Amino acid sequence: MASTTRSTAEVTFSGGLEVVGSTMLVRLPAEASRALPSRGQVAVAGTFGGRAFSTVIEPDGRRGHWLRVDHDLAAAAGVAPGDVVEVAVEAVDDWPEPTVPGDLGAALAAAPAHIRDIWDDITPMARWEWVRWVGATRNPDTRAKRVGVSIDKMDHGKRRPCCFDLASCTDPDVARSGKLPEPT
Repeated sequence: MASTTRSTAEVTFSGGLEVVGSTMLVRLPAEASRALPSRGQVAVAGTFGGRAFSTVIEPDGRRGHWLRVDHDLAAAAGVAPGDVVEVAVEAVDDWPEPTVPGDLGAALAAAPAHIRDIWDDITPMARWEWVRWVGATRNPDTRAKRVGVSIDKMDHGKRRPCCFDLASCTDPDVARSGKLPEPT
């Protein structure tokens, strides 16, 4: 786990591992979400089934949150979809770096140096917002436009993508109308 600065008390909960679309996740119980410092994304460090991890917890569009679980973490914790897992998280000030999607990464690599300098200078939290905004659509034309608009906005000195609802679930693999679907 990367070095992090802790900023809130530990939040513990049990949650069922499920798959929505192609994404493995755990929904936070309402009381656990309420204990977090934001209705939007929250950088956390903690344990998942006893395994240390750090990530960004996502909003569910219903004033709650969900935790994306990659296959390596699930395997390390010895859990599979349908299992209940013990989770402990604490909000941290130091955000992990987001995974930059290929299209945005290629546009940044091809951009003039001053745009790459802006990208390098903004906080990891701001980079998460850019990645999230670009990825918040299933439409390939809209996505390509957002990549171009991102470069243009940074060219004009913008350090954040704009005003989109940070408390809404904008991952198109799991969201429907900005909300994580109810469990089935």
